Amino acid sequence: MTDLFSPLLAGDLSLANRIVMAPLTRSRAGADGVPTEIMAEHYAQRASVGLIISEGTFQSLPGKAFDGQPGLVTPAQLAGWRKVTDAVHAEGGLIVAQVMHAGRATHPDISGFPVEAPSALAIDGETRAGGTKVAYPLPRALETDELPEIVETFVRSSQNAVDAGFDGVELHAANGYLLHEFLGTTSNMRTDAYGGTPENRIRFVVEVVRAVVAQLGAGRVGLRISPERNIQGLIEDDPVDVEAVYGGLMDALAPLGLAFVSVLHPEPAGALVQGLRSRFGGPFLVNTGFAEPTTRGEAVAMMAGSLTDAVVVGRAVIANPDLVRRWREELEENELDFSTLYAEGTVGYTDYPTYDDTKARAAS
Repeated sequence: MTDLFSPLLAGDLSLANRIVMAPLTRSRAGADGVPTEIMAEHYAQRASVGLIISEGTFQSLPGKAFDGQPGLVTPAQLAGWRKVTDAVHAEGGLIVAQVMHAGRATHPDISGFPVEAPSALAIDGETRAGGTKVAYPLPRALETDELPEIVETFVRSSQNAVDAGFDGVELHAANGYLLHEFLGTTSNMRTDAYGGTPENRIRFVVEVVRAVVAQLGAGRVGLRISPERNIQGLIEDDPVDVEAVYGGLMDALAPLGLAFVSVLHPEPAGALVQGLRSRFGGPFLVNTGFAEPTTRGEAVAMMAGSLTDAVVVGRAVIANPDLVRRWREELEENELDFSTLYAEGTVGYTDYPTYDDTKARAAS
């Protein structure tokens, strides 16, 4: 019987189990975007999951989304990531890099560059830059002839990820960042071949995926989507349009043979998610835990109901580096300390105890 602890072949990736570590922003990189020593320790501690998906990493300097975010651009950044991937592999784990461009969800005080997006539409809200809240600025609409170079930044950074030891990449087309912005009607008001109809709005994402596949091979490439997420000013509240956009996207990607598609959605059994899964036809990963954390019971139920090929988990993996064992043996779990999610240093990052550590401390 297929369950959480069964192996899974996803393209070129051979997962030992079906618990996947979600891409989790933790803001522990240096100001220069270089991954730190504690990041290597953090990821290595969690190497028993079937697959680690790294925190979102910027693919170009203008694409940096927030302070403390690592990049896949400079030699120093790649050298830092090599320490991370080596540490994960030494523990027998698999890790892919989530490659992202912030789009309009950033600020010049963060990236040092003008903000670029599909259209000149600002997010109504604030972000943090240098510890201060700042309003999102009006972005510059990318010209049509600039888009091939943006595609090329995804290709270069994806190749950089593999060169730094990652087992593959997950292209980030979710949560209101650049690729997602091309899909949405509230973020894309273009009148060229990349705007308007659902067919046009998926075009840029498809071009990016195809280009990265041509570079790395489909078996090393996944895609993350979040239909109806409604975040960062990107509202997808028209079910007909959502089905047309994401269904069309799955139809376009299905022939490529990607390693996986990962979907963030609170209703894994719903017609939308299961319809997208059917249209994609390949390994399909489901992440339900944004508003509420995914529990062991929910993960087991999703697998038992054949709703997904693997379960993507965030908060439980943060608090429990040995989550696979705890879920397999139904052991007590650590509680998450929310105050340390985006802090600096090791507290709430590398100091969560394993089950054995907790028992040893109790016995001493």
